Amino acid sequence: MSNPLRVAIAGLGTVGAGTVSLLTKHRDLIARRAGRNVDIVAVSARNSEKDRGFSLNAYDWYDDPVAMVKEADIDLVAELVGGEEGVAKEVCKAAITVGRHVVTANKALMAMHGDALASEAEAVGVSLNYEAAIAGGIPIVKALREGLSGNQINRVYGILNGTCNYILTEMRENRISYEAVLAEAQKLGYAEADPSADVDGVDEAHKLALLASLTFGTRVDFAGVYTEGIRRISIEDIDYADEFGYRVKLLGSARMTENGLEQRVFPCMVSKDKAIANVDDAYNAVVVHGDFVDDTMYEGRGAGAGPTASAVVADIVDVARGFSVPTFGVPVADLINVESIPIERHWGACYIRLMVRDEPGVIADITAVFREEEISIESMLQRARSQTEAVPIVLTTHACEEAAMRRTLKRIGALDSVVEQPTMIRIETLN
Repeated sequence: MSNPLRVAIAGLGTVGAGTVSLLTKHRDLIARRAGRNVDIVAVSARNSEKDRGFSLNAYDWYDDPVAMVKEADIDLVAELVGGEEGVAKEVCKAAITVGRHVVTANKALMAMHGDALASEAEAVGVSLNYEAAIAGGIPIVKALREGLSGNQINRVYGILNGTCNYILTEMRENRISYEAVLAEAQKLGYAEADPSADVDGVDEAHKLALLASLTFGTRVDFAGVYTEGIRRISIEDIDYADEFGYRVKLLGSARMTENGLEQRVFPCMVSKDKAIANVDDAYNAVVVHGDFVDDTMYEGRGAGAGPTASAVVADIVDVARGFSVPTFGVPVADLINVESIPIERHWGACYIRLMVRDEPGVIADITAVFREEEISIESMLQRARSQTEAVPIVLTTHACEEAAMRRTLKRIGALDSVVEQPTMIRIETLN
Protein backbone atom coordinates (compact mmCIF):
# COMPACT_ATOMS: atom_id res chain seq x y z
CA MET A 1 0.00 0.00 0.00
CA SER A 2 1.25 3.51 -0.83
CA ASN A 3 2.34 6.03 1.75
CA PRO A 4 -0.59 7.43 3.75
CA LEU A 5 -2.30 10.65 2.75
CA ARG A 6 -1.60 13.07 5.61
CA VAL A 7 -4.56 15.35 6.34
CA ALA A 8 -5.02 18.50 8.41
CA ILE A 9 -8.47 19.66 9.50
CA ALA A 10 -9.04 23.43 9.83
CA GLY A 11 -12.22 23.97 11.82
CA LEU A 12 -13.84 21.51 14.22
CA GLY A 13 -17.42 22.69 14.19
CA THR A 14 -20.31 20.50 13.05
CA VAL A 15 -18.72 19.56 9.72
CA GLY A 16 -15.14 19.37 10.96
CA ALA A 17 -16.06 17.13 13.89
CA GLY A 18 -18.18 15.00 11.57
CA THR A 19 -15.24 14.62 9.19
CA VAL A 20 -12.91 13.49 11.97
CA SER A 21 -15.53 10.99 13.16
CA LEU A 22 -16.08 9.56 9.68
CA LEU A 23 -12.38 9.24 8.87
CA THR A 24 -11.85 7.52 12.22
CA LYS A 25 -14.85 5.19 12.13
CA HIS A 26 -14.30 4.04 8.53
CA ARG A 27 -10.52 4.17 8.50
CA ASP A 28 -10.08 0.62 7.13
CA LEU A 29 -12.90 0.94 4.61
CA ILE A 30 -11.52 4.24 3.32
CA ALA A 31 -8.01 2.75 3.06
CA ARG A 32 -9.31 -0.10 0.88
CA ARG A 33 -11.18 2.29 -1.39
CA ALA A 34 -8.40 4.86 -1.57
CA GLY A 35 -5.58 2.34 -1.95
CA ARG A 36 -3.75 3.91 0.98
CA ASN A 37 -4.37 5.02 4.54
CA VAL A 38 -5.85 8.46 5.14
CA ASP A 39 -4.41 9.79 8.38
CA ILE A 40 -5.39 12.93 10.25
CA VAL A 41 -2.15 14.38 11.59
CA ALA A 42 -3.06 17.96 12.58
CA VAL A 43 -6.13 19.94 13.59
CA SER A 44 -6.94 23.55 14.35
CA ALA A 45 -9.96 25.26 15.91
CA ARG A 46 -10.81 28.07 18.28
CA ASN A 47 -10.96 25.98 21.45
CA SER A 48 -8.85 22.91 22.19
CA GLU A 49 -10.77 22.20 25.42
CA LYS A 50 -14.22 21.84 23.92
CA ASP A 51 -15.83 18.40 24.21
CA ARG A 52 -16.40 17.17 20.67
CA GLY A 53 -17.03 13.54 21.51
CA PHE A 54 -13.53 12.37 20.61
CA SER A 55 -9.97 12.87 21.79
CA LEU A 56 -7.56 15.25 20.06
CA ASN A 57 -4.51 13.63 21.65
CA ALA A 58 -3.56 11.72 18.51
CA TYR A 59 -3.24 14.91 16.44
CA ASP A 60 -0.92 17.89 16.45
CA TRP A 61 -2.88 20.91 17.69
CA TYR A 62 -2.46 24.38 16.16
CA ASP A 63 -4.13 27.53 17.43
CA ASP A 64 -3.42 29.18 14.08
CA PRO A 65 -4.77 27.23 11.07
CA VAL A 66 -2.61 29.18 8.63
CA ALA A 67 0.50 28.24 10.60
CA MET A 68 -0.72 24.63 10.58
CA VAL A 69 -0.97 24.62 6.80
CA LYS A 70 2.55 25.99 6.44
CA GLU A 71 4.30 24.02 9.19
CA ALA A 72 2.60 20.63 9.57
CA ASP A 73 3.84 17.63 7.59
CA ILE A 74 0.68 17.23 5.49
CA ASP A 75 -0.49 16.58 1.94
CA LEU A 76 -4.00 18.01 2.18
CA VAL A 77 -5.99 20.48 4.25
CA ALA A 78 -9.73 20.30 4.74
CA GLU A 79 -10.91 23.90 5.16
CA LEU A 80 -14.07 23.67 7.28
CA VAL A 81 -13.97 27.09 8.93
CA GLY A 82 -16.52 28.86 6.72
CA GLY A 83 -16.93 32.44 5.54
CA GLU A 84 -15.95 34.03 2.25
CA GLU A 85 -13.05 36.06 3.64
CA GLY A 86 -10.74 36.00 6.65
CA VAL A 87 -9.21 32.80 7.98
CA ALA A 88 -10.92 30.48 5.50
CA LYS A 89 -9.52 32.32 2.51
CA GLU A 90 -6.08 32.63 4.11
CA VAL A 91 -5.98 28.89 4.84
CA CYS A 92 -6.81 27.96 1.26
CA LYS A 93 -4.37 30.42 -0.29
CA ALA A 94 -1.57 29.39 2.08
CA ALA A 95 -2.19 25.70 1.41
CA ILE A 96 -2.06 26.14 -2.35
CA THR A 97 1.05 28.32 -2.13
CA VAL A 98 2.98 25.58 -0.31
CA GLY A 99 1.64 22.81 -2.52
CA ARG A 100 -1.07 21.25 -0.35
CA HIS A 101 -4.29 19.91 -1.84
CA VAL A 102 -7.45 21.66 -0.59
CA VAL A 103 -10.89 20.25 0.17
CA THR A 104 -13.51 22.74 1.31
CA ALA A 105 -17.18 22.84 2.23
CA ASN A 106 -17.24 26.62 1.87
CA LYS A 107 -19.77 27.70 -0.76
CA ALA A 108 -19.42 31.42 -0.01
CA LEU A 109 -15.66 31.30 -0.46
CA MET A 110 -15.91 29.31 -3.69
CA ALA A 111 -18.69 31.49 -5.11
CA MET A 112 -16.70 34.66 -4.48
CA HIS A 113 -13.10 33.51 -5.01
CA GLY A 114 -13.33 30.09 -6.64
CA ASP A 115 -11.97 31.18 -10.02
CA ALA A 116 -8.88 32.77 -8.50
CA LEU A 117 -8.20 29.90 -6.10
CA ALA A 118 -8.67 27.33 -8.87
CA SER A 119 -6.24 29.21 -11.09
CA GLU A 120 -3.64 29.25 -8.32
CA ALA A 121 -4.19 25.53 -7.65
CA GLU A 122 -3.72 24.68 -11.32
CA ALA A 123 -0.50 26.68 -11.46
CA VAL A 124 1.13 24.59 -8.71
CA GLY A 125 -0.52 21.28 -9.61
CA VAL A 126 -2.75 20.68 -6.59
CA SER A 127 -6.45 19.83 -6.37
CA LEU A 128 -9.18 22.19 -5.15
CA ASN A 129 -12.32 20.17 -4.42
CA TYR A 130 -15.66 21.35 -3.00
CA GLU A 131 -18.29 18.61 -3.27
CA ALA A 132 -19.51 19.47 0.23
CA ALA A 133 -20.17 23.10 -0.71
CA ILE A 134 -23.30 22.24 -2.72
CA ALA A 135 -26.27 20.24 -1.44
CA GLY A 136 -24.54 18.49 1.46
CA GLY A 137 -24.28 14.75 0.90
CA ILE A 138 -25.62 14.77 -2.67
CA PRO A 139 -22.70 14.05 -5.05
CA ILE A 140 -23.81 16.65 -7.57
CA VAL A 141 -20.34 18.05 -8.34
CA LYS A 142 -19.12 14.61 -9.36
CA ALA A 143 -22.30 13.99 -11.34
CA LEU A 144 -21.87 17.18 -13.36
CA ARG A 145 -18.09 17.09 -13.67
CA GLU A 146 -17.77 13.38 -14.41
CA GLY A 147 -20.95 11.31 -14.74
CA LEU A 148 -22.69 13.67 -17.18
CA SER A 149 -19.60 14.95 -18.96
CA GLY A 150 -20.80 13.53 -22.31
CA ASN A 151 -24.04 15.54 -22.26
CA GLN A 152 -24.93 18.99 -23.46
CA ILE A 153 -26.80 20.35 -20.45
CA ASN A 154 -29.25 23.19 -20.96
CA ARG A 155 -30.69 23.56 -17.47
CA VAL A 156 -29.97 22.75 -13.83
CA TYR A 157 -32.31 23.58 -10.97
CA GLY A 158 -32.97 22.49 -7.46
CA ILE A 159 -33.85 22.92 -3.82
CA LEU A 160 -30.48 23.92 -2.40
CA ASN A 161 -31.33 25.14 1.09
CA GLY A 162 -32.73 22.72 3.64
CA THR A 163 -33.71 25.44 6.11
CA CYS A 164 -36.09 27.12 3.67
CA ASN A 165 -37.48 23.80 2.48
CA TYR A 166 -38.16 22.80 6.09
CA ILE A 167 -39.91 26.10 6.80
CA LEU A 168 -42.12 25.88 3.71
CA THR A 169 -42.97 22.25 4.45
CA GLU A 170 -44.00 23.01 8.03
CA MET A 171 -46.08 25.99 6.93
CA ARG A 172 -47.94 23.79 4.44
CA GLU A 173 -48.38 20.64 6.51
CA ASN A 174 -49.04 22.16 9.93
CA ARG A 175 -50.34 25.62 9.00
CA ILE A 176 -47.77 27.38 11.16
CA SER A 177 -46.73 30.95 10.39
CA TYR A 178 -43.35 31.72 8.86
CA GLU A 179 -42.19 33.44 12.05
CA ALA A 180 -43.18 30.50 14.28
CA VAL A 181 -41.56 27.89 12.03
CA LEU A 182 -38.37 29.92 11.78
CA ALA A 183 -38.14 30.07 15.57
CA GLU A 184 -38.60 26.30 15.74
CA ALA A 185 -35.99 25.78 13.03
CA GLN A 186 -33.53 27.80 15.08
CA LYS A 187 -34.22 25.62 18.14
CA LEU A 188 -33.62 22.48 16.08
CA GLY A 189 -30.39 23.84 14.66
CA TYR A 190 -31.69 24.04 11.08
CA ALA A 191 -31.41 27.84 11.10
CA GLU A 192 -28.75 30.14 12.51
CA ALA A 193 -29.43 32.80 15.13
CA ASP A 194 -29.15 35.24 12.22
CA PRO A 195 -31.04 33.34 9.50
CA SER A 196 -30.62 35.96 6.76
CA ALA A 197 -28.26 33.96 4.55
CA ASP A 198 -30.78 31.12 4.45
CA VAL A 199 -34.18 32.81 4.33
CA ASP A 200 -33.07 35.63 2.01
CA GLY A 201 -31.74 33.11 -0.53
CA VAL A 202 -28.05 34.07 -0.30
CA ASP A 203 -26.89 30.58 0.70
CA GLU A 204 -28.77 29.09 -2.24
CA ALA A 205 -27.39 31.74 -4.59
CA HIS A 206 -23.80 30.84 -3.65
CA LYS A 207 -24.51 27.21 -4.51
CA LEU A 208 -26.32 28.05 -7.73
CA ALA A 209 -23.41 30.19 -8.97
CA LEU A 210 -21.12 27.18 -8.53
CA LEU A 211 -23.60 24.81 -10.18
CA ALA A 212 -23.94 27.14 -13.17
CA SER A 213 -20.19 27.34 -13.67
CA LEU A 214 -19.87 23.55 -13.49
CA THR A 215 -22.81 23.00 -15.81
CA PHE A 216 -22.02 25.50 -18.52
CA GLY A 217 -18.26 25.99 -18.27
CA THR A 218 -18.63 29.66 -17.37
CA ARG A 219 -16.85 31.94 -14.94
CA VAL A 220 -18.45 31.87 -11.50
CA ASP A 221 -20.80 34.85 -11.46
CA PHE A 222 -22.42 35.23 -8.05
CA ALA A 223 -23.26 38.87 -8.80
CA GLY A 224 -25.33 37.68 -11.76
CA VAL A 225 -27.65 35.54 -9.62
CA TYR A 226 -31.03 37.19 -9.03
CA THR A 227 -31.81 36.42 -5.39
CA GLU A 228 -35.10 36.55 -3.54
CA GLY A 229 -35.99 34.80 -0.27
CA ILE A 230 -39.08 33.45 1.45
CA ARG A 231 -39.87 36.10 4.08
CA ARG A 232 -43.02 37.29 2.29
CA ILE A 233 -44.52 33.83 1.78
CA SER A 234 -47.69 33.41 3.88
CA ILE A 235 -49.84 30.45 4.83
CA GLU A 236 -52.54 31.99 2.62
CA ASP A 237 -50.24 31.85 -0.40
CA ILE A 238 -49.37 28.23 0.33
CA ASP A 239 -53.08 27.38 0.64
CA TYR A 240 -53.92 29.07 -2.65
CA ALA A 241 -51.00 27.28 -4.30
CA ASP A 242 -52.49 23.98 -3.16
CA GLU A 243 -55.88 25.01 -4.55
CA PHE A 244 -54.30 25.75 -7.93
CA GLY A 245 -52.40 22.44 -7.91
CA TYR A 246 -48.97 23.75 -6.86
CA ARG A 247 -46.42 23.54 -4.06
CA VAL A 248 -44.29 26.53 -3.04
CA LYS A 249 -40.54 25.86 -3.17
CA LEU A 250 -37.44 28.05 -3.04
CA LEU A 251 -35.72 27.02 -6.26
CA GLY A 252 -32.34 27.89 -7.67
CA SER A 253 -32.34 27.61 -11.45
CA ALA A 254 -29.70 28.21 -14.13
CA ARG A 255 -30.33 28.02 -17.86
CA MET A 256 -28.18 28.87 -20.84
CA THR A 257 -30.02 30.67 -23.63
CA GLU A 258 -28.99 32.20 -26.94
CA ASN A 259 -29.03 35.58 -25.17
CA GLY A 260 -26.92 34.62 -22.16
CA LEU A 261 -27.10 32.90 -18.79
CA GLU A 262 -30.14 33.01 -16.54
CA GLN A 263 -29.40 32.47 -12.85
CA ARG A 264 -32.38 32.79 -10.52
CA VAL A 265 -33.11 32.05 -6.87
CA PHE A 266 -36.70 32.76 -5.87
CA PRO A 267 -39.74 31.13 -4.26
CA CYS A 268 -42.01 29.73 -6.93
CA MET A 269 -45.02 27.52 -7.47
CA VAL A 270 -44.29 24.09 -8.92
CA SER A 271 -46.93 21.65 -10.13
CA LYS A 272 -47.59 18.85 -7.63
CA ASP A 273 -46.92 16.25 -10.32
CA LYS A 274 -43.25 17.30 -10.57
CA ALA A 275 -40.91 15.13 -8.51
CA ILE A 276 -39.14 18.11 -6.99
CA ALA A 277 -42.44 19.49 -5.66
CA ASN A 278 -42.57 16.47 -3.35
CA VAL A 279 -39.12 16.93 -1.82
CA ASP A 280 -39.91 18.08 1.71
CA ASP A 281 -38.46 18.88 5.12
CA ALA A 282 -34.72 19.65 5.22
CA TYR A 283 -33.93 17.65 2.09
CA ASN A 284 -32.23 19.04 -1.01
CA ALA A 285 -32.69 17.95 -4.60
CA VAL A 286 -31.05 18.85 -7.90
CA VAL A 287 -32.41 18.18 -11.39
CA VAL A 288 -30.11 18.23 -14.41
CA HIS A 289 -31.40 18.08 -17.98
CA GLY A 290 -28.92 16.61 -20.46
CA ASP A 291 -29.53 16.05 -24.16
CA PHE A 292 -28.75 12.31 -23.99
CA VAL A 293 -30.00 11.46 -20.48
CA ASP A 294 -33.01 13.80 -20.30
CA ASP A 295 -33.80 14.64 -16.65
CA THR A 296 -31.74 13.16 -13.83
CA MET A 297 -32.62 13.97 -10.23
CA TYR A 298 -30.43 13.77 -7.14
CA GLU A 299 -32.02 13.93 -3.69
CA GLY A 300 -30.68 13.74 -0.15
CA ARG A 301 -29.91 15.59 3.04
CA GLY A 302 -28.40 18.95 2.27
CA ALA A 303 -26.72 19.75 5.57
CA GLY A 304 -25.61 18.33 8.88
CA ALA A 305 -22.50 16.63 10.20
CA GLY A 306 -22.99 13.26 8.51
CA PRO A 307 -24.03 14.23 4.97
CA THR A 308 -21.53 17.09 4.66
CA ALA A 309 -18.68 15.03 6.12
CA SER A 310 -19.54 12.30 3.61
CA ALA A 311 -18.94 14.75 0.77
CA VAL A 312 -15.73 16.08 2.33
CA VAL A 313 -14.32 12.58 2.66
CA ALA A 314 -15.30 11.69 -0.91
CA ASP A 315 -13.07 14.53 -2.10
CA ILE A 316 -10.27 13.44 0.22
CA VAL A 317 -10.47 9.89 -1.18
CA ASP A 318 -10.17 11.25 -4.72
CA VAL A 319 -6.93 12.97 -3.76
CA ALA A 320 -5.68 9.81 -2.04
CA ARG A 321 -6.30 7.84 -5.24
CA GLY A 322 -4.45 10.42 -7.28
CA PHE A 323 -7.63 11.30 -9.18
CA SER A 324 -7.76 14.92 -10.27
CA VAL A 325 -9.99 16.94 -12.59
CA PRO A 326 -10.19 20.72 -13.05
CA THR A 327 -12.10 22.46 -10.27
CA PHE A 328 -14.92 23.59 -12.55
CA GLY A 329 -14.69 20.76 -15.05
CA VAL A 330 -12.39 22.58 -17.47
CA PRO A 331 -9.20 24.59 -16.87
CA VAL A 332 -9.86 28.08 -15.54
CA ALA A 333 -8.41 29.62 -18.72
CA ASP A 334 -11.15 27.82 -20.70
CA LEU A 335 -14.04 29.11 -18.59
CA ILE A 336 -16.07 31.53 -20.66
CA ASN A 337 -17.62 34.88 -19.82
CA VAL A 338 -21.28 35.17 -20.79
CA GLU A 339 -23.86 37.88 -20.43
CA SER A 340 -26.00 37.60 -17.33
CA ILE A 341 -29.67 38.02 -18.23
CA PRO A 342 -31.42 40.41 -15.78
CA ILE A 343 -34.58 39.33 -14.00
CA GLU A 344 -36.61 41.93 -15.91
CA ARG A 345 -36.25 39.71 -18.99
CA HIS A 346 -37.50 36.61 -17.19
CA TRP A 347 -40.49 35.06 -18.95
CA GLY A 348 -43.14 33.05 -17.11
CA ALA A 349 -46.57 32.81 -15.54
CA CYS A 350 -47.33 34.36 -12.15
CA TYR A 351 -49.58 34.01 -9.12
CA ILE A 352 -50.84 37.33 -7.72
CA ARG A 353 -52.61 37.96 -4.40
CA LEU A 354 -54.21 41.36 -3.81
CA MET A 355 -55.88 42.65 -0.66
CA VAL A 356 -58.57 45.13 -1.70
CA ARG A 357 -61.49 47.08 -0.30
CA ASP A 358 -64.77 45.31 -0.97
CA GLU A 359 -66.38 47.96 -3.12
CA PRO A 360 -67.83 48.25 -6.65
CA GLY A 361 -65.46 48.65 -9.59
CA VAL A 362 -62.35 47.20 -7.97
CA ILE A 363 -62.01 44.20 -10.27
CA ALA A 364 -62.65 46.38 -13.31
CA ASP A 365 -59.84 48.74 -12.28
CA ILE A 366 -57.44 45.84 -11.73
CA THR A 367 -58.22 43.99 -14.95
CA ALA A 368 -57.89 47.26 -16.87
CA VAL A 369 -54.25 47.55 -15.77
CA PHE A 370 -53.54 43.98 -16.87
CA ARG A 371 -55.17 44.68 -20.23
CA GLU A 372 -53.17 47.87 -20.77
CA GLU A 373 -49.91 46.07 -19.97
CA GLU A 374 -50.97 43.23 -22.29
CA ILE A 375 -50.83 40.54 -19.61
CA SER A 376 -53.43 37.79 -19.96
CA ILE A 377 -55.21 36.55 -16.83
CA GLU A 378 -55.63 32.77 -16.73
CA SER A 379 -57.81 32.41 -13.61
CA MET A 380 -59.22 34.56 -10.82
CA LEU A 381 -60.65 33.88 -7.37
CA GLN A 382 -62.53 36.40 -5.23
CA ARG A 383 -63.42 35.35 -1.73
CA ALA A 384 -66.63 36.22 0.07
CA ARG A 385 -67.00 39.28 2.24
CA SER A 386 -65.10 39.07 5.50
CA GLN A 387 -65.19 40.74 8.88
CA THR A 388 -62.21 42.89 7.93
CA GLU A 389 -62.03 45.85 5.59
CA ALA A 390 -60.00 43.99 2.98
CA VAL A 391 -60.79 40.89 0.92
CA PRO A 392 -58.36 38.85 -1.20
CA ILE A 393 -58.40 38.67 -4.95
CA VAL A 394 -56.16 35.89 -6.24
CA LEU A 395 -55.28 35.34 -9.86
CA THR A 396 -52.83 33.55 -12.10
CA THR A 397 -51.55 34.85 -15.40
CA HIS A 398 -50.34 33.38 -18.62
CA ALA A 399 -46.62 33.72 -19.33
CA CYS A 400 -45.39 37.29 -19.62
CA GLU A 401 -42.17 39.27 -19.34
CA GLU A 402 -41.15 40.19 -15.80
CA ALA A 403 -40.69 43.86 -16.65
CA ALA A 404 -44.34 44.10 -17.70
CA MET A 405 -45.46 42.31 -14.54
CA ARG A 406 -43.46 44.69 -12.36
CA ARG A 407 -45.04 47.71 -14.06
CA THR A 408 -48.45 46.13 -13.58
CA LEU A 409 -47.98 45.47 -9.88
CA LYS A 410 -46.62 48.96 -9.28
CA ARG A 411 -49.69 50.49 -10.91
CA ILE A 412 -52.10 48.18 -9.10
CA GLY A 413 -50.37 48.81 -5.77
CA ALA A 414 -51.02 52.54 -6.23
CA LEU A 415 -54.81 52.10 -6.59
CA ASP A 416 -56.80 53.53 -3.68
CA SER A 417 -58.77 50.30 -3.41
CA VAL A 418 -55.65 48.15 -2.86
CA VAL A 419 -54.73 48.20 0.83
CA GLU A 420 -51.48 46.13 0.76
CA GLN A 421 -48.61 45.80 -1.67
CA PRO A 422 -49.42 42.95 -4.07
CA THR A 423 -47.85 39.55 -3.49
CA MET A 424 -46.37 37.91 -6.56
CA ILE A 425 -44.98 34.37 -6.80
CA ARG A 426 -43.64 33.08 -10.09
CA ILE A 427 -44.98 29.82 -11.51
CA GLU A 428 -42.28 27.48 -12.85
CA THR A 429 -43.24 24.96 -15.52
CA LEU A 430 -39.78 23.32 -15.42
CA ASN A 431 -40.06 22.18 -19.02
